[in-house]
This record gives sequence, structure tokens and C-alpha cells, in this order.
Amino acid sequence: MSWLLLASLVSYTWIILRRWRAWDKMPASVTPASFQASTRLTVIIPVRNEAENILDLLQDLDRQNYPSELIEVLIIDDHSTDNTSSVVDSFCAVSVLQIKCLELSDYVNHGGKKAAVQLGVEQAQGELLVFTDGDCRVGEEWLRSYAFLYETEQPYFISGPVCFHQTNTLFERMQLIEFASLIGIGGASIALGKPNMCNGANLAYRRDAFELVGGFAGNEHIASGDDEFLLHKVHTSFPQQVKFLKNPKAIVYTKARKDLISFLQQRVRWASKWKSYQSLQVQLIALIVFAVNLLLFLAIPLAYWSTIPFEAVLGAYFTKFAVDFLFLSRITSFLQVRSYLWYMLPLQFVYIPYVILTAVLGLFGRYSWKGRTIRTYERQRV
Repeated sequence: MSWLLLASLVSYTWIILRRWRAWDKMPASVTPASFQASTRLTVIIPVRNEAENILDLLQDLDRQNYPSELIEVLIIDDHSTDNTSSVVDSFCAVSVLQIKCLELSDYVNHGGKKAAVQLGVEQAQGELLVFTDGDCRVGEEWLRSYAFLYETEQPYFISGPVCFHQTNTLFERMQLIEFASLIGIGGASIALGKPNMCNGANLAYRRDAFELVGGFAGNEHIASGDDEFLLHKVHTSFPQQVKFLKNPKAIVYTKARKDLISFLQQRVRWASKWKSYQSLQVQLIALIVFAVNLLLFLAIPLAYWSTIPFEAVLGAYFTKFAVDFLFLSRITSFLQVRSYLWYMLPLQFVYIPYVILTAVLGLFGRYSWKGRTIRTYERQRV
């Protein structure tokens, strides 16, 4: 057991330190004041029951520092049961932007985010497709930041940073730190040329890239993963054409979950796609992360029974904390939330059992999301 713990900890440390170094070496994408954008963009926003949030996002888009004639906004309403479409229609009447609200039910007889994204791609007129969610907020330079990276480097796929805001409770601030680690790992892995994760709340890709890799073919049955499966496909076909948008002005903001149940439902949804990854490298990283947390969890009772020296267990916990702290100090500085870094301390008491629980439920459980229930061990939605 001691050797297993040591091996997993060494592997984990190597993974994190490599990404810490990659993040530091990754150049920031700074948009010069003289930049004149010329790319036609289509912002695609799949929504379901976002009447309370969508207006704020639409107002953010209306304030973009980007030529309005180069912006198209497509809202894809995935069978909402509230008045989301009415809110969008009312805003369209006063906006200078070209905004369309498409009802998914008018085009296909099934729902889900992948179907909504697919419809948005098919209807888009822009060269670069930019994606976010209906409950997000964006700054005035969001689209301009994407256009600058796209026009200067011509990537096929761009992953952008996401951060929580309006975090008023201990629970929400702990989520902010945990989520920052995911964003950082995703960005640094892209910089290493080994992309593993991104977030659908902030990404962009060329329309022809979606078509060239076959879109969601091969993983249509998986409710989650519209972002990461496509990332892996594009990287496989065009390994040098995936970039991370390292620009604080491109950060998309969303809210942390307010209660434990909705938080676990969200994280189980994310974890449910891991078993379907095709990349052995991505699967191996997920396995190492799970293994080190599982072994650290088991080490406590084993130390109590004197099977493992208590000092060794304490050293293992300290090593993992130190490595995570080093990496997160860089990521939280970029996300401009460095003052929340010390919420790592309370997070340590729940993080390990949380990782184990969500991993298991991601394989064998179920979750509810947007009024739908999905079993993670079956292909059909119930």
C-alpha cells in the first residue's frame, strides 16, 4: 500500500508540475488597441429554462467592443418550459445585433445540448463559432479577444477561461477554487499539446472544423461532453491547431451551485463522460487523479491501524497540498481571484471523498439536469 501511494503521488506530482511549467511558458494573448477585427462571428447559446438569466447575457453581447455587423447571435431553445423565448424575442426588438431564437423542437424530435449545438452549427453564417451558456456573463472585450487570437494564429479550436463570480458563501468559494484547478489543468494541457478538458461555457471553433471531424458522430448517445469530445477529435485530426485563450478579458463568468445536491448532480454529469474518452493519455490522467485520491482516503484508516506510518500519510497529504497550491497560485492570479486561494484549506477536508464519490456515480449512477434524468450506465435518456 505504501508503494502504491508513493507511486501514485509521484505520478500526480509530475502531471501537475509539468502543467505548472506549461502554464508559465504559455504566452498571454494581448489584443492591441490598434487591432481591427474582420472575422464574422456567430455566437451560439444553447438554452433550456434560462428566462431568469438570458437577458443579462444578451445585454453583455449588445455591449461588445466589436463591429455589430460582424456578429450573429443564435439562441437555441432546447424545449424550455418557461418564457425563455419570449425574453429573447423582446430583446431582439431593441438590440442592434442580429439575433435569432431557434426552437429545437421545430427541427428535430429530440432534445439535449448536443442536438442544440448541432442545429446552431448548421444555421450559423459566421466563420468562427463562439459558444457560451445562457446563465453566463461576458466582458466587453470577449469577442474581440477571440477574433485577435483567431486572426493571428488561425487555430481550428479555441478553449477559453471560465470563472465563478458572486461567490458569497464558504461552499461557493470552495467551488471556485476547485473549478479554477479544472480550468488551469485544461489550459495548461492544451499548451503542452496534450488537451484533455475544456468548458462549453467559453469556447470557439471553425465551422468547417466541426464538419471535418464529423461533429458529434460516435458520441451522440452521451448526454454530456459536447465540448471535450470535440476538443479531442480536433486535436487528433489537427494536433497543432488547438489553442487556449490566455487573456483575462476573455474570462466568462458563471455562478457556483447553491446547494450540495445540485453541485453533485453537475459534477456527476461531468464525470459521466470520462469512461467514453478515446485517448489513452486522457484516460490515464483521469485514472492517476482518481488513484491518488482513493489511496490518500484509504491511508487514514490504515495509519490508524498502524499499517502505514502516520508520518508517511501526513507527508503525502502535505506534498499533494503543496503541489496543488503552487499550481493554483498561478491560475487564481490569472483569473483575478488570488485572494480566494486560501479556501484550499477547507476544501482539502472534503475534496478526496468528493472525487471518489463523483467518479463512482459517474460510472454507475444517475443525475438530473435541466429537468431531465440521465443514467450514466445506459445510453438512453429517461
